[in-house]
Amino acid sequence: MSSLENVLYFQSGLGVLPNMFLLLFYTFIIVGHRPKPMDLISCQLTLVHIMMILTGGNICIADIFESLNIKNDIKCKATFYTSRVMRGQSICITCLLSVFQAITISPSTSLLAKFKQKLKKYVNNALFYMWFFNLSVSTNMLFYVGGFSNVNETKQMKVTRHCSLFPMNYIIRGLIIMLSTTRDVFLVAVMLTTGAYMMNILQRHQRQCKYLHSSSHLIASPEKKATKTILLLVVFFVVTNWVDVIISFTSLLLWIYDPVILTAQKFVKNAYPTITPLVQIISDKRIINFLKNLQSKLY
Repeated sequence: MSSLENVLYFQSGLGVLPNMFLLLFYTFIIVGHRPKPMDLISCQLTLVHIMMILTGGNICIADIFESLNIKNDIKCKATFYTSRVMRGQSICITCLLSVFQAITISPSTSLLAKFKQKLKKYVNNALFYMWFFNLSVSTNMLFYVGGFSNVNETKQMKVTRHCSLFPMNYIIRGLIIMLSTTRDVFLVAVMLTTGAYMMNILQRHQRQCKYLHSSSHLIASPEKKATKTILLLVVFFVVTNWVDVIISFTSLLLWIYDPVILTAQKFVKNAYPTITPLVQIISDKRIINFLKNLQSKLY
């Protein structure tokens, strides 16, 4: 188990550092320049991913709570509630990112084109409602998670060294599973639909370029690159999300959590927030230029 935990710590470090860099970069863009709606979305997604890694892998957060001498019960509730909210935000914002890019590259004749002018307003409203929804729907964690105790041990499902899930009514458990599964299925369906739509636009654009033999581009090169990046992130997210959902769903139904499976689930859960900033850094020309300018000044 220690070797698996070491892998988790390494993964967490690998994920937090580039996410911190991106958060500072997007904050600088938002405060000092005229930000694009995409920058606002990416900044929030980066913040969410930092919190996901810190709470999802139980990294650093446990040490912070211990140094503050906070009880296990409060620590477990805060950690699991934050982790659940951030997971919900991650899937919602990734979906928003996909929808936003689909609207951005949509032709002027399409139905989506009418939303282009008010994108910033729609993005701000969508982000607000996403936070409200996920903060509300995850409140069950405050009631059914707490510090592990030897009393009624058989009725608790131990999920970390110090935390456990308390037994809940079958109807409540079913409603929670149904609500979270419905949300995930709906958002993944939207992502796959917008992904297929963007793929169709890119293929049509490529065919038109071949027929016209022209150097003029119907879709600007940065937008085309951004679309491919988002498609890559969507595919990767869908795969890791459903592996996580299957493990969680099976564990809740059987009411058992094997430590090795739990560690593997944490690794899968942290894979998306770890890979995302690396892909964003590589694909964003502004970041690459910033790093090149920084390197030229240092050397």
